[in-house]
Amino acid sequence: MSVKQVSVFLENKPGTLNNMTRVLSNHSVNIRALSLADTNDFGIVRMLVNDVYEATTILKEENFIARFTPVLVYAISDEAGSLDKILQSFTEANVNIEYMYAFAGKERAYMIFKVTDVKKAESLLAAKGLKSLTQEEIAQV
Repeated sequence: MSVKQVSVFLENKPGTLNNMTRVLSNHSVNIRALSLADTNDFGIVRMLVNDVYEATTILKEENFIARFTPVLVYAISDEAGSLDKILQSFTEANVNIEYMYAFAGKERAYMIFKVTDVKKAESLLAAKGLKSLTQEEIAQV
């Protein structure tokens, strides 16, 4: 099942990222994973949080541009070759990865994948025995 990633567009200047994290912190939103990409003028923060609805509501109330993006999250063994194995499954299912990032848990690594067709990818990967995490499981990791 896909999870909702929160994407936030930020002006690329000192303090903007900190302003966003302060807003989330003040409302007890826990960031579980985060990726930041930038250009000269703006940055895009992509993150998984414990409460997607709360995060996007308060960010919009504070005049941040935020939106949902469905992504797939898979737990992989924290050992050499684990990423290669899951990427091989994507290749065999002919699923294109637009971008990915990761976070470490207590006993596993977690990979977040943005793909062109989430439902198709999930179905093809499930047929290979891979189960994606749910929004509730992300909040507990």
